[in-house]
Amino acid sequence: MTSEPAEPEVVLWSGKWIEARSRGKWEYVSRARGIRAAVIVPIDAGHVILVEQFRVPLGRRCLELPAGLIGDDAGSEGEDPLAAAKRELVEETGYAAATWRDAGEYFSSPGMTSESFTLLLASDLTRVGSGGGIEGEDITVHRVALADLPQRIAQFRKAGLAIDVKLLLLLGANLLGESA
Repeated sequence: MTSEPAEPEVVLWSGKWIEARSRGKWEYVSRARGIRAAVIVPIDAGHVILVEQFRVPLGRRCLELPAGLIGDDAGSEGEDPLAAAKRELVEETGYAAATWRDAGEYFSSPGMTSESFTLLLASDLTRVGSGGGIEGEDITVHRVALADLPQRIAQFRKAGLAIDVKLLLLLGANLLGESA
């Protein structure tokens, strides 16, 4: 059951990438210009490909699933999530996937942001480049055995890395099904 909000939405501040908004007593942020995100779960022979990069809001490096923005470049406003995911997987990790599955739209932190992302499962991976992202991203690629993931996440955390909440989905034994 959905209900219409009683208060109008007000844009309090707008930047190139995000906006601060309010509706009644609620304050939240959203992506500017309808930009969305694609998050990729790349599985390769019982391993997952993860990325590590510095995140300014956290002030430290973060362990994450590969991801990227959809429609953030001029002229790409109607970009397909799969096209963005394919591009980002190669840019960030150096891997391309032969098999893709759309796992739906999810919301990252609905009490604070209206941001959503499309989750795409990628398999049948082939190494096609070095990865590392585009200039200035400084991405480190990690190929981690799914069987070792809980211990490896603990090691990364102990080493001072932030851990993206989306990695929780990899810790659920039945979530990946037969693609793992």
